[in-house]
Amino acid sequence: MRALACAFTIAIMAACPTQAMDRSLVRQFEKLDPQTRLEQRCDTEAMERIGADKNRFKPDKVIAYTFADPVMKGDKMKATGAVFRSKGDWYKLAFRCKTDSEHLEVLSFEYKIGERVPRENWDQLYLYP
Repeated sequence: MRALACAFTIAIMAACPTQAMDRSLVRQFEKLDPQTRLEQRCDTEAMERIGADKNRFKPDKVIAYTFADPVMKGDKMKATGAVFRSKGDWYKLAFRCKTDSEHLEVLSFEYKIGERVPRENWDQLYLYP
């Protein structure tokens, strides 16, 4: 339950524009187990990068495991079946993320945005408006 509350707090805080990860967000990440921290940190980075790029998207949620489970090894995460939500629609997403050993600082990040996920598929994928 505590991890879920931390993840929720992280998602809310990550949706707010910031120049760098603030100390309160770092404290929330530090409460998570290492694997969850890696996933949450990379999800947060995806939202920040997509939102900062010059595109039409304003992401407010990333889910790394919608179409395929992410692969995590050490300080790296590869999510080929991810999605993100922007302005009420979901879009496919693939990304690679590498963090420091504490999973707090992102050292490298690459992503590719895919097609919009049709609304008629949302229920079976557990997506929501």
